[in-house]
Amino acid sequence: MDSGSPAGRVPAAGPRGGGSRARTPEAASAALPAVTAERASAVAADNDAREPAAGAPQPEGATAAADGGDGARATAPTGHPAGPEGAAPAAAAERPAVTAGGPGGGSGPEPRPKGASTAATDTAHRPATEAAGAAGHPGPAGPEGTGHPAGGERLRFVGAATRRIARGIDLDEIVLGLCRATVPTFADAILVYLRDPLPVGDERPVGPVVLRLRRTDQLPEHVRGTGEGDAADPEAERPEPVPDLAGCAAERCEVRIGGPLAEVLRGVRPVFGDSSAARAALPELLGDDRPVPDRQRTILAPLRGRRRVIGAAVFVRRPDRAAFENDDLLVAAQLATHTALGVDKAVLYGREVYIADELQRTMLPDSLPQPTGVRLASRYLPAAETARVGGDWYDAIPLPGNRVALVVGDVMGHSMTSAAIMGQLRTTAQTLAGLDLPPAEVLHHLDEQAQRLGSDRMATCMYAVYDPVAHRIVIANAGHPPPILLHRGGRAEVLRVPPGAPIGVGGVDFEAVELDAPAGATLLLYTDGLVESRIRDVWTGIEQLRERLIETARLTGPNPPPLEPLCDEVLGMLGPGDRDDDIALLAARFEGIAPSDVAYWFLDPRPQTARQARRLARRALTRWGLEELTDAVELLVSEVITNAVRYAERPITLRLLRTDVLRCEVGDDVPQLPRLRQARPSDEGGRGLYLVNRLARRWGATRLSTGKVVWFELALPAHAR
Repeated sequence: MDSGSPAGRVPAAGPRGGGSRARTPEAASAALPAVTAERASAVAADNDAREPAAGAPQPEGATAAADGGDGARATAPTGHPAGPEGAAPAAAAERPAVTAGGPGGGSGPEPRPKGASTAATDTAHRPATEAAGAAGHPGPAGPEGTGHPAGGERLRFVGAATRRIARGIDLDEIVLGLCRATVPTFADAILVYLRDPLPVGDERPVGPVVLRLRRTDQLPEHVRGTGEGDAADPEAERPEPVPDLAGCAAERCEVRIGGPLAEVLRGVRPVFGDSSAARAALPELLGDDRPVPDRQRTILAPLRGRRRVIGAAVFVRRPDRAAFENDDLLVAAQLATHTALGVDKAVLYGREVYIADELQRTMLPDSLPQPTGVRLASRYLPAAETARVGGDWYDAIPLPGNRVALVVGDVMGHSMTSAAIMGQLRTTAQTLAGLDLPPAEVLHHLDEQAQRLGSDRMATCMYAVYDPVAHRIVIANAGHPPPILLHRGGRAEVLRVPPGAPIGVGGVDFEAVELDAPAGATLLLYTDGLVESRIRDVWTGIEQLRERLIETARLTGPNPPPLEPLCDEVLGMLGPGDRDDDIALLAARFEGIAPSDVAYWFLDPRPQTARQARRLARRALTRWGLEELTDAVELLVSEVITNAVRYAERPITLRLLRTDVLRCEVGDDVPQLPRLRQARPSDEGGRGLYLVNRLARRWGATRLSTGKVVWFELALPAHAR
């Protein structure tokens, strides 16, 4: 039993919580019979009316801790069958009651307080709480000496148990709450079976109903092996050790259509194990070799949710413990109902979590591109386990000329709505980046898009474009925390970028700055959840982040720290109270492209330009030792240059880059993109792109703000890789 649970304390009987005094036969005959569940309200009212004044001695057998709140746990019925009304069993009259302290908890009868009247003690018309036995099974006592559970005690137990079940939010917590609430108070063992798979909402499962054992719980072995012998007399005869009540059950059960188990589950109501229906259903559920205690020591309770039966619970008592009573079926029904509704709630919550995870996963990139000249790493953390979606996002978008756009944004809030708005803004940013617009223009269009989505759609965003050839980066900011640049030598600086207004404000200009991006430096873009929380402001968090980067860089000496461990170290600065918002982190390691690996020319659009381009490309390949590619490069460059000369009015650009591949780019001022088509036999042209498609490893065309770029790539020879 969990002593920390609201049901962890058992009201003790006797004057002011002390032990009970031995009863005489005359006093026992004056006690009332057990109170049924239907009379629980009347009994509770009677208890309140007969409560003695402060300082007055309580009649023996009165409940000392009857508040019934979270601080006191009412116990389950464990008593023996009742005798005739108004009479108590002789054994109870001859044996003193045991205090609610488990085995050996009482030391015999306690003396009656001074001034306590024998008549007042013997004629108390209230139910009392009594220990269930020496094996540690506390249970509510009924009329003194009978062992019957009182209705008020039974209701308090049900209330405490259902509160414990209701506290669970996932499937395991709810099932665990049922097990811990019932063992050992209500039963000595419990087996919980649930459908596999569990239906969700209005789903109608197809195929046979399969029950799988979800959890079992029972008394520890040293408790199961003890009986009710006299603890003071080690020579006293004790019962034989009780066998394992939950260890031999079948793990899986397929419910036969029209079988006895199906009939019990369809009936919904709990049944005793010795009933005709349960005698046939239990072997089907637990297995034919599973021993079941005789008489009314087993209850089979179907678990019915909002629309259908989703499982079954089996409550078992030891053979040396009092059997279940008819009112215990009502207790089992309440426990089963609350558990089934909780399981339904947990399944629906699990589906919501799955939808949230899928939404967040699809809104963020599955993997980052790895363009030439820059290495990337990223992290995303939700605000909490119960808030798995948010408005933070990051992205890396390849651009023409081996450039890359780095984006980090934060939509206000961390809900489904924020995630949906984030997805729309991210898609818009990708489209604008594909047009190769300047960073300030991208933020301006994002601001317009946010206003179209609604008047209260606010977001911050940082948009940067890195050029590995020029070793420069252009950054524009819309109300976002400033980026941090970690230099190769270990120095970290907060970049001075104009803050700008958040996206969605409207009517605000955005300013971009161009900065150096030296090789070996690392740029960190992040959202405010990393540096701001309830216990620190944003600038304190930024300074702590900068110091954390310096400490991490010091560990690797002159070499920059690896990106993935660096991201983990950055997230390691978060404390227990720092997770107030979701976090997006994007790290970019600038490697650049050496000037010796780049060849760049401006060519006038003349008929002789194709020949000039072939000659320039041949010289560059010879300088790089790539003569094997000369024929293919001359043919493809000639085809692409010829198409550009035909339509261009301004100078044409030709650029060759040697990285892990050989890349050729031809730019002109015509925005129309070329399309691959099948030329007819009579056509004189239209076959240039067909040759490019067949000979190049990859090719494509990108529209720019000043025209377009057509590019293709060829694999390098083995000796040049």
